[in-house]
Amino acid sequence: MNPETGFSGRLVVPTDPDWDEARVGRVFNGRRPDRQPDAVLMAADVDDVRRGVLLAKERGWTVAVRSGGHAWAAWSVRDGGLLIDLGRLDDISYDEETGIVSAGPATKGGEVLSPFLEERGRFFNGGHCPSVGIGGFLLQGGQGWNQRGWGWAAESVVAVDVVTADGELVHADERENTDLYWAARGAGPSFPGIVVRFHLRTRPIFGFLGHTVHGYELEDFAEVMSWLYEAHHRISTDVEIVAISTPVPLPDGTERRLFLVTGVAFSADRAEAQEALAPFNECPAIDRAVFVQDCRESSLAEHRAQQEIQNPEHAQYITDCAWIDGENTPEGIARMVEHIAPLFTTNPTHKGFAIWMSNAPMRRDLPDMAFSLQTEAYVASYTVYDDPADYQRNRDWLTSVMEHAQPVTAGQYLGDSDMTHRQLRFMAPENWERLQAVIASRDPEGRFHRYLARDADALNVNHWEIEKAGI
Repeated sequence: MNPETGFSGRLVVPTDPDWDEARVGRVFNGRRPDRQPDAVLMAADVDDVRRGVLLAKERGWTVAVRSGGHAWAAWSVRDGGLLIDLGRLDDISYDEETGIVSAGPATKGGEVLSPFLEERGRFFNGGHCPSVGIGGFLLQGGQGWNQRGWGWAAESVVAVDVVTADGELVHADERENTDLYWAARGAGPSFPGIVVRFHLRTRPIFGFLGHTVHGYELEDFAEVMSWLYEAHHRISTDVEIVAISTPVPLPDGTERRLFLVTGVAFSADRAEAQEALAPFNECPAIDRAVFVQDCRESSLAEHRAQQEIQNPEHAQYITDCAWIDGENTPEGIARMVEHIAPLFTTNPTHKGFAIWMSNAPMRRDLPDMAFSLQTEAYVASYTVYDDPADYQRNRDWLTSVMEHAQPVTAGQYLGDSDMTHRQLRFMAPENWERLQAVIASRDPEGRFHRYLARDADALNVNHWEIEKAGI
């Protein structure tokens, strides 16, 4: 421990030569914010986190927290106050008797946690991008592998260890500190504490991973997407269904943007995977497909490598998302497809991409947790570029296409949102009210920063509803 600061890690201030590295070095998005905290604590352990909260209390600072640094808007970097960086809290332990894995918030779900569990014959449906830390991912609900079949990753959180606003370390689960346990599964960056450890339920690893991919030209988007909207209700819930618009390398050495329909079957064996993926071959446009890959054996390592290509670290990103809702009728499907089409067919950046993810069929109630808003389909669109001069052009495009999708938009998912630009509902109203009560009880002095938003007084409301009401 440093006797001058009282920390085992480092307390970095703006006059230090590595200030910018401490402030934004672990921010994944290369589009770094100018916001300036008063100090950054590079915490070495849980005791450092506790001391950091007490230091903030002494100095009247607010506290922001960074686990993995993947928030597209860099929510952890705020003006004023103390940023506590949890990058060194990444240890893992596993209980063979219970199948519970415990891990620090900076643990990378794909790069570290998944291989650790695979060696033990277990699996946890963490995030797709392998470098995402589990902290922010789980606090936001956890849109992970095959959530349509296995549920949100936060549903597998059985307990959390939390440093409170008073610097106390407490354990929270369904029996003790239940309010913190409830809030830790969906509150996102307004959680009134710092989760320093997650305890997660795991599942036995699947026996065979089958991967089906169809590549279509963009002009076939409407027909293929309409079919997928009709078909995804009857595809096995052991299959993750994602459609993506992305540049694709072709056998002739060229590359162009295609619309890909993908199915990943988490099955016991090849025969089971082939049966689960068979409905994809019923697409009416399959004869026009640029290529068809039918139930090829794959691996988690292969998918992690592809995700790293899709999400290059420190490129500049602007992104937005929407929960898409509409009637499951030919007319309703046509309406949804028309309103999301520009997200997939007009991306202005070569590396940019858009995803549509199935969450159907929604036949179950969510457990009692803060996360509470979902529909049967989710879309997100990403511009990916290198030149800062392209910012405004890309921002204008994304604003336009999300406005076009507005008539079929129910809200947004925190993990792909940027409330400094566009604010939507992300939680059921009754859950929102309950969260405010938890915050008032656990953090009455406002020790922790709340959501980074353009209008803090209009949170959890779709912006057009406010505009329509003239508020």
